[in-house]
Amino acid sequence: MKQWRPTSPEVWQGRDDTHEASNALRLFQTVSRSAAFSPDAENGEIALLGFACDEGVKRNRGRPGAAQAPDTLRRALANMASQPEHARLVDFGTIFVVEDKLEEAQQALHDAVVYCQRGGKRTLVLGGGHETAYGHGLGLLDAFPDEMVGIINLDAHLDLRHAQRATSGTPFRQLALDCETQQRDFRYACFGLSMAANTQALLDEAAKRNVTLIEDLRCLNAPDEAIAQLKHFITDCDRLYLTIDLDVLPAWEMPAVSAPAALGVPSAIIMRLIEPVCRSGKLQAVDLVEFNPARDRDGQGAALAARIAWQLVRWWG
Repeated sequence: MKQWRPTSPEVWQGRDDTHEASNALRLFQTVSRSAAFSPDAENGEIALLGFACDEGVKRNRGRPGAAQAPDTLRRALANMASQPEHARLVDFGTIFVVEDKLEEAQQALHDAVVYCQRGGKRTLVLGGGHETAYGHGLGLLDAFPDEMVGIINLDAHLDLRHAQRATSGTPFRQLALDCETQQRDFRYACFGLSMAANTQALLDEAAKRNVTLIEDLRCLNAPDEAIAQLKHFITDCDRLYLTIDLDVLPAWEMPAVSAPAALGVPSAIIMRLIEPVCRSGKLQAVDLVEFNPARDRDGQGAALAARIAWQLVRWWG
């Protein structure tokens, strides 16, 4: 596998409570770590991958730092209690970018995702900027060419930008263009959208692509309606790809992102949106993106992002 490295065993460390009871376990004691990229040789159902890249954020004129996120989030996960569902996780290491060659890193992520998905594993990717979504999403589309893949993005931004080259703001327009090339439907829903952070040009692109839009205010004021629309979207899909841009959260909960949200959707509501996706039986791929350790306060953002990842693995049916 190109542009890949295994996860150091030093990353998965934590408090050992097994002197109290044999089942007093934490994730660092139950997560399998693959020393070689060999999905066929591992029994776990969920392949954990890192994407150490913020070249897309730099190109999009954001605050760099997301390249350091995968191992920071692994460390935050490591000391969390391990429930039976977490034993399904296998850490397959990290794809990284070389210099400014984002497109090569996205291709490497795509290849890793296809390999895992075709090998019967679901993928959980820790980004990286939202450029992660292009490699991850295209990998899922290519792994299931004859199925309807629905993309659910929890995000303040549409990320449908027109640009001369890939950035953290272009992944879903890129995926839409690939769907056109493959002559398949582009099914995309964005929940938590901030109208204050998306120009009319982006809204026009969303209308052109028949994107399902649920604003942050609707999630806040009518969460049951938002969940009902989410469930309706799920019904029409064979497989689901859930991508969580952590800037969907309020800045007071998640300061450690490229573009902190002035309003945002609190984590309690985000959890309510995640649960039906995880329990649908259709969820095939998830990523958490835009976490920036350099902007974190006392590990607050890392702890919340890790809790979201911990919860979705537990719910992932």
